[in-house]
Amino acid sequence: MLARSEVLMIGPYPAWDMEDLDARYVVHKLWEAADRDRLIDANRGAIRATATRCELGASGAGLDDWNEPHIDARFKGLDNVVLQPHHASGTIETRRAMGKLVRDNLAEHFSGAALLTPVL
Repeated sequence: MLARSEVLMIGPYPAWDMEDLDARYVVHKLWEAADRDRLIDANRGAIRATATRCELGASGAGLDDWNEPHIDARFKGLDNVVLQPHHASGTIETRRAMGKLVRDNLAEHFSGAALLTPVL
């Protein structure tokens, strides 16, 4: 059995996305960590992607040191970072579709395939 890829999540997604993410990946939930920097330091070698929503950001001393995406041009050329554009929405259907797109892009990334919606 192949080991599941590890993902750092900055904050929670809706339940329908979290259930699927938890089933596919080892999800490190930063918002639940008593010591966020310790969580990052303990898992920095294993984490292969970061998932966040625009309002949560991806900043903080631990993430800055780790060069995590701030949706910034510096990260466009890295092969170990998957950038997902911000998607504004207000309906459950749209949010479910956006969550599925994130999950599908993660699956493509970890399988070595081209992303469905790459950030260029």
